[in-house]
Amino acid sequence: MVTETLKHREAGLTDEEVKEMYWTMVLARTVDERMWLLNRAGKIPFVISCQGQEGAQAGAAFAFDRTKDYFAPYYRDLCLMLACGHTARTELLAAFGKAEDPNSGGRQMPGHYGDRSRRILTGSSPVSTQIPHAVGMALAARMRNEDAVAYVSFGEGSSNQGDFHEAANFAGVHRLPVIFFCENNKYAISVPERKQLACKDVAERAAGYGFEGVVVDGMDPIEVYRVVKRAVDKARAGGGPTLVEAKTYRLVPHSSDDDDRSYRTREEVAEAKKGDSIVRMKTYLLASGLLTEEENAALVARAKVEVDEATRYAENAPYAAEETLMLHVYAEEGAARGHETVH
Repeated sequence: MVTETLKHREAGLTDEEVKEMYWTMVLARTVDERMWLLNRAGKIPFVISCQGQEGAQAGAAFAFDRTKDYFAPYYRDLCLMLACGHTARTELLAAFGKAEDPNSGGRQMPGHYGDRSRRILTGSSPVSTQIPHAVGMALAARMRNEDAVAYVSFGEGSSNQGDFHEAANFAGVHRLPVIFFCENNKYAISVPERKQLACKDVAERAAGYGFEGVVVDGMDPIEVYRVVKRAVDKARAGGGPTLVEAKTYRLVPHSSDDDDRSYRTREEVAEAKKGDSIVRMKTYLLASGLLTEEENAALVARAKVEVDEATRYAENAPYAAEETLMLHVYAEEGAARGHETVH
């Protein structure tokens, strides 16, 4: 039997990869906490947080080939974005709405990710719209004979929307290489899971569309990696989609405009924090001999330095020029030349 301290190796992760995964989680938490402080100081308008879901996102991200696969993240996927190559600086530029923001050039709300250079599809404010888009990316990849898999994430509340069901049905019928990644954080804003779902698990819904549904402890990044990697390998080999439901918990309010005290107790949140994936990963690395307390302190300090520098840079960076306001809104002059109008 493999010992607990070899769990990451059994899952297929090297020592360096599991340490990089932890670093990404710590950096995501540090960026997220800084954005809350900036919001409360009146410097940025809005925060929608990933706190509590870093482990699920890091575990999932590392299971993909981030040099060729496609991503349709949802608004809490800060940790996934960092794993895919974004930085503290890029995400703080987005939070401040600055021109250098690679997600949208400062044109989108925070949490609306996108980066064509990294095959990350831009997000939209209505929940679940990214799900059929990800299925479309998987179909396009197949039509182009690409060896690529598509990732799409969403909350359990989004699994109640028609977009999810239509996308799952299409992906199941056509056996498309797409991973539906449900980050079940127990609340659709203020509506608890028990009032959203008649079934026990979101993963049960996959059976109705002819593919596998799997439940995983979303607070265990290594286990998430193992489950998602298996699903990715299956999809890449032609085995079709998988619905992975990562059971997580949102540790902070839904957004900076929410007061979660109106629908959940402080005792409930405090209990959930005991299972925080960052604490669990740190404990695991210490027990495995891959990290010391001194190294962890240095890593946390490094994250703070990066976020401090990113904050200074983003706050002082220029906004987009006024004359660019209408770019990417209407067709540019000459863009449609050479095409006949079809009646």
